[in-house]
Amino acid sequence: MWGQCGPTGYGTEGMISATKLREVCQQQRMTADDLGKSIARGGFDDKKAAAAIRNWQRGLFKPRPRTEDVRRLAEALDVEPVEIADWRSSYQYAPMSARKVRLVTELIVGRSVQDAMDVLKFTRKRAAPMVDKVLKAAVADADEQQADVEQLYVSEARVDDAGVRLGTKRWIPKDRGRAHPIRKRACHIRVTVTQA
Repeated sequence: MWGQCGPTGYGTEGMISATKLREVCQQQRMTADDLGKSIARGGFDDKKAAAAIRNWQRGLFKPRPRTEDVRRLAEALDVEPVEIADWRSSYQYAPMSARKVRLVTELIVGRSVQDAMDVLKFTRKRAAPMVDKVLKAAVADADEQQADVEQLYVSEARVDDAGVRLGTKRWIPKDRGRAHPIRKRACHIRVTVTQA
């Protein structure tokens, strides 16, 4: 569901937006069975395609939609592909605890992209540049797929715990022969932008 670049790094990805897909299907009065015929292909018959569309409407991306599926689905619904898509970017194993990064991501959710970038620019937290890079990667991906960058907003910003960073497991000596662990945490930062 999220883009990845190796064990540590940034990744981007365009994906179907579950809420937008549901809304457009309700407006067009089309069911998953009707749409299943439009995205059927080799090894992916009408029943499997209809089941996949039901999963996508619920926010479950199994099987993962291809770019071709998004394009065919948009044609069947008579809309542009950017109207049913959102763009996600992630930073896997960011070297900071999830709790500290959440303080920054809570500031940008629901804001326009330009407003979110301005907030991050003047936020005096160590996590702000990391979140800013992830946000810029998602915006660049949206721009590459001909989305209107002026109308993008941050629909979701999620931070998940990734455990103790590799190579940081150490001990600090204490009194009476005891030792306390030093744990440096990591997290996964995920940002989703959507066209309004």
